[in-house]
Amino acid sequence: MTNTQQRARPLFTLGQVFMTPGAEAALAAADQSPFEFLARHLAGDWGEGLPPEDVQANQDALQQELRLLSRYLTKQNEVIWVITEYDRSITTLLLPSEY
Repeated sequence: MTNTQQRARPLFTLGQVFMTPGAEAALAAADQSPFEFLARHLAGDWGEGLPPEDVQANQDALQQELRLLSRYLTKQNEVIWVITEYDRSITTLLLPSEY
C-alpha cells in the first residue's frame, strides 16, 4: 500500500452525522459542502487555527477514547467546528457560538 492510499483511509468512524442550523447556513452562504470538512476531519487534517495543545489532544484521542475537534474556515471566513464524540457514535458540524 502506498503512502497516498494510507492517507486516504479514514482514521476513525464518524457515527451519525448532524449539522446545526448555523453551520448549515454558513456552508450555504459559502457555497460549500459539509462533506469536504468531514473528509478532512476523517483524514486527521484538524483545520486552521487549532492551538497546538488541541492538535496534540486529537492525536492522543486517536489512540484513546477521547473527543476529536477540528476547526475549519469557510470561503466566507466563518469558523466551523467538527466534533466527533469520544465513543465515535456522533459527529456534529456546528458554529462555535452553538456549542
